[in-house]
Amino acid sequence: MSFPVDQAGWHRRVLSLALPVMLAGMTVPLVGAVDTAVVGRLENEIPLAAVAVGATIFSTVFWVFGFLRMGTTGFIAQAHGRGDRQEASVAFGRALLTALVLGFALIALQGPVGSLALRLMGAPAEVTRQAAEYFSLRVLSAPFTFINYCVLGALIGQQRTNAVLLLQVGLNLCNLLLDLLFVPGLGMQVRGVALASLCSEVLTALAGLYFLRHILPLQILRSAPGRRQLFDRLAWRRLFSVNGDLFVRTFLLTGGFFFFTSQSADFGAGVLAANAILINMLMMLSYGLDGYAHAAEALTGAAWGGGRVSVFRRAVRYTTFWSLMTAVLACVLYAFAGEGIIALMTTLPGVRAQAAVYLPWVVFSPLVAVWCYQLDGIFLGATRTAAMRNSAFLSLLGLVLSAWWLMPLLGNHGLWAAMMVFHLLRGGLLGLAYPGLLRALRGRVRQSAVA
Repeated sequence: MSFPVDQAGWHRRVLSLALPVMLAGMTVPLVGAVDTAVVGRLENEIPLAAVAVGATIFSTVFWVFGFLRMGTTGFIAQAHGRGDRQEASVAFGRALLTALVLGFALIALQGPVGSLALRLMGAPAEVTRQAAEYFSLRVLSAPFTFINYCVLGALIGQQRTNAVLLLQVGLNLCNLLLDLLFVPGLGMQVRGVALASLCSEVLTALAGLYFLRHILPLQILRSAPGRRQLFDRLAWRRLFSVNGDLFVRTFLLTGGFFFFTSQSADFGAGVLAANAILINMLMMLSYGLDGYAHAAEALTGAAWGGGRVSVFRRAVRYTTFWSLMTAVLACVLYAFAGEGIIALMTTLPGVRAQAAVYLPWVVFSPLVAVWCYQLDGIFLGATRTAAMRNSAFLSLLGLVLSAWWLMPLLGNHGLWAAMMVFHLLRGGLLGLAYPGLLRALRGRVRQSAVA
């Protein structure tokens, strides 16, 4: 594949990759908003609460399987950098097989998984009953949702982020239209919302596979050598290693945010609500920074696969520049519009006042968080995921220890300081590992030259 040759070309390439992903990410909350708006117009609040409970369960469960997207991007980007369509097809085939196995396993285990999740939510009996109805239908989308993760990973790895935007907009538009058809149109209430999500995931998976038809492993499965390559033990071991690292890393990061929320509850309902709003503002930041992290995954992965050290370093430099500029812009936005954003999220004067007290932490957070998002993208492109797993573990440990020390001294300010330590450690530890990443790439290049 070709890479930009001048500074302007690199800036254009980074922006052309990052902006569609950013726009696609910003459409994700619209699905929940549409579901809420449609069900919220029914005769009572029970269906709305049931959809909220069910959607929360699936967003949590499906997020844990996000490694399917992240792992696929690195392998496809490296094959793309080598110009090896055969390897890209094989890597995509392994990803799809993994997605199908995990998706059908989740369906098979829906009884215990659903019972445990609903019990942990602790909703009233009628809400739980309707949420269980939602769960039993929505869980059927698991294989298609996981296929969509692989499709998005492959498209980002091939640097086709406009297709990512098209698929995400199509998914959300389809969900909107089917919500309107099934709920107000056919009066299906909670089942209608679940069915709309299921149908949207199925249609999006089919469209995504059509976009990637040139690397579908159909030809490979027809030949004995192709099947041997697809089911190569060492390759599967490498895939399980990468996905296992990413699964543990995601689980640990989820644990960090869960710990933050649980500790917030110790300060009372007002602070808990204020922290929930502020942490949502922090998560909103990820839609911007993730765009550049995905661009870093695609560009560094292609450079890594092609053994191009200088290109790898330029990809790191230019994606980091734009990521940092976006972080600075976010700081300015939160400084001047932070209280207005809080006002959009709640009408309660007490919660607004509490959130305003701790808002400076969110204003400052983009400059702290930018490094962990950016370095995650770089390490994902190189599929060096053990460092990501280890940094997540040490960062969670740092969060717990710093909160234990600072909260008795500073109260909720201490908890927010601990959250900043969490992000600093995530970025700082990967930053310390980055020189080793460059040495490994140079080593691969020397070995290839000798061979």
